[in-house]
Amino acid sequence: EVHLVESGGGLVQAGGSLRLSCAVSGLTHDAYAIGWSRQAPGKERERVACIDSMSGSTRYKDSVKGRFTISLDSLQMNSLKPEDTAVYFCTMGGDCAYVDEHWGKGTLVTVSA
Repeated sequence: EVHLVESGGGLVQAGGSLRLSCAVSGLTHDAYAIGWSRQAPGKERERVACIDSMSGSTRYKDSVKGRFTISLDSLQMNSLKPEDTAVYFCTMGGDCAYVDEHWGKGTLVTVSA
């Protein structure tokens, strides 16, 4: 069974940086994708980024392009804005089209103005 555990959330001022980590266990295939989604208070969940383990290709939500960088075990977030405040979830699936198969419990990121 796949387990995902996020860490690294916290409080940061606007313009600052945070690095979220995702510890994955129970993988049984070399081909998979890791994604990050977030849910802000009162809003729907949205996918932020995804990376394919075999090709290394990445995808980003437009609002985070150039600020966030995804790798297979982390999400580096720079130039953070108050609108980035949310609970961030690490997800995993077979590829980026189906990356929401497994979810972690999330880690809270709060960006103060």
